Amino acid sequence: MRQGQDKPRRSTRSLLLDRGGNTLAIMAAALIPLSAMAGSAVDMARMYVVKVRLQQACDAGVLAGRKFMTLDSGTSLGTDATNRATAFFDNNFKVGWYGTSAPDPAKRFVPTRTSDNQVSGVATITLPMTVMKMFGKPDVVLSTTCMARFDVADVDTMFVLDITGSMTCAANESVCTMTSETYTRDDGTTGYSYTEKPSSKIRALRSAVLSYYDTLKSSADTATKLRFGFVPYASSVNAGAAIRAGNPSLMVSPQWAYQSRRVIGDANDGGSYTSAGTGFTYAACMQYNGLRSPQSGWDGNGRAVYYSNANWSSRNGYCSATTQGLRPLWRYGQWNADITGFLAGNPVQDPSQVVTAMTRWSGCIEERMTTPGVTSFDQANLPPDLDPDRVPTDTATRWRPMWPESVYIRNNPGPASQDTADDLNAIGSVGNQQGGFAACGKPVKRITPMDRTDVSNYVNAVDFRAIGGTYHDVGMIWGTRLLSPTGVFANDTAAWPNRNAPNRNIIFMTDGAMAPNETIYGMYGLEWSDQRVSGGDFGNLTAYHNARFLAECDAAKARNITVWVVAFGQTINDELRNCASTPDRAFFASDNATLTTQFQSIARRIAMLRLSQ
Repeated sequence: MRQGQDKPRRSTRSLLLDRGGNTLAIMAAALIPLSAMAGSAVDMARMYVVKVRLQQACDAGVLAGRKFMTLDSGTSLGTDATNRATAFFDNNFKVGWYGTSAPDPAKRFVPTRTSDNQVSGVATITLPMTVMKMFGKPDVVLSTTCMARFDVADVDTMFVLDITGSMTCAANESVCTMTSETYTRDDGTTGYSYTEKPSSKIRALRSAVLSYYDTLKSSADTATKLRFGFVPYASSVNAGAAIRAGNPSLMVSPQWAYQSRRVIGDANDGGSYTSAGTGFTYAACMQYNGLRSPQSGWDGNGRAVYYSNANWSSRNGYCSATTQGLRPLWRYGQWNADITGFLAGNPVQDPSQVVTAMTRWSGCIEERMTTPGVTSFDQANLPPDLDPDRVPTDTATRWRPMWPESVYIRNNPGPASQDTADDLNAIGSVGNQQGGFAACGKPVKRITPMDRTDVSNYVNAVDFRAIGGTYHDVGMIWGTRLLSPTGVFANDTAAWPNRNAPNRNIIFMTDGAMAPNETIYGMYGLEWSDQRVSGGDFGNLTAYHNARFLAECDAAKARNITVWVVAFGQTINDELRNCASTPDRAFFASDNATLTTQFQSIARRIAMLRLSQ
């Protein structure tokens, strides 16, 4: 009996100790959890893909809904906007995609209007499980929310526009002949410009500015606040009226020094000759000895006569005298001038003339002091001319009126004076003004609300004309200054009551590279003599102006102003690219049509809808 009972025990023990076939059993047991893990990974990946696509479709729907929503006194989104939103959602998330369905078809996507007139949305779908369904995992309900709002709400746009002489040419002209013409300014004074060709760039610019306005306006709802400003520039800017309207004390007064001339004595005007006559008494004849006529000053032609060596004869009262014509002996140099009446816009006598010569300020200004002969600037310590926020407090930081009629070019550069009886090259002469050596264009427009008629009237005004040389720094300095939220004109660009700060934009348009000339009288005075930028190093004058230009571009960007640059009819250079806030905000327009397209593109990007969540 015992022997028979021991056999099963030995068999069981042997089976337990035998490892053959264990691997197959273990693998069979592990297949179930492994299948669950793989199925979970597959279904989790499906859920991620579907959730991302659902969010994208929701975003597209609310963007479309906000785009087509109209503002009224109601609280509903409106039938048209709702249908547009739903259509965009459906196009981006097809019914049945990945086997999805809607728990409630009426609530698959629900766009609504918010209390602050934006559009929110909720998208809800059911995603069936695949592998995990075998393990009893139910279908998953996925839901997402989205909201769209216009980011255009409140935009300030400052147009900084090149109005140099080449703007009267066509975009495809490499060589252009310019013809001078005159026009009458609003104050009755004579202005100078070049005749515009029918396909000129300045005509295209007018059209592009209006297209920008139309595009931006059409993208905004009635609650959006839009403001615009203009800085037409060449070698100068006409900022006088804008400055004085804010505070007349921002201008230098009561005097400023110009590279001018004053009379320091008499000079012979040709050779001497003998004058004679009869009927004189001895006493009357002797009065001509040492006589100057007029006794002081000059006649209406700016001349005088000096008599000497008078001789009298009793026969017929004959009197003769040596006669010498006189003309002014000038000292050309830096002279102070009383500018009180000139600043007020009154006709005043040109102090550099001895004959009647009434002049009136056209509004262009000389810039305040700068640092000459440098090609880099510290944004934390900018000189007065480049600091958009510096409030004028003294002569160095105040602006000065340009007075081209009273400025002259001496034979030699530098500050040294020159004494001569010759009439040297007067910057204010008709010839120099026709040549653009003292350009003074249309007055700048400070940031202000403008409708389409206002914008059209500005760019189509009789004084929106082209003449002068290309000084990009001149335009950028004043564009930044007028738009800075912390500067002299900060009130113009301040946030509207109970609203966020506006998006501030400079649109800088030019048709050429920097091209300064030391014999031009402009915003930095007469470089030939003043040497405020070059310090006398005319060979690097372009580099010095480019450094100022880029420093001011950086100053604008530091104040959260977005800088857009459009190069028109030329290859865009590195300075212009670097001025733009980002590389994709620098554009090139080869022809008139492209210029309009680029301006429209900028407006659309400024008015672009943005998802808030």
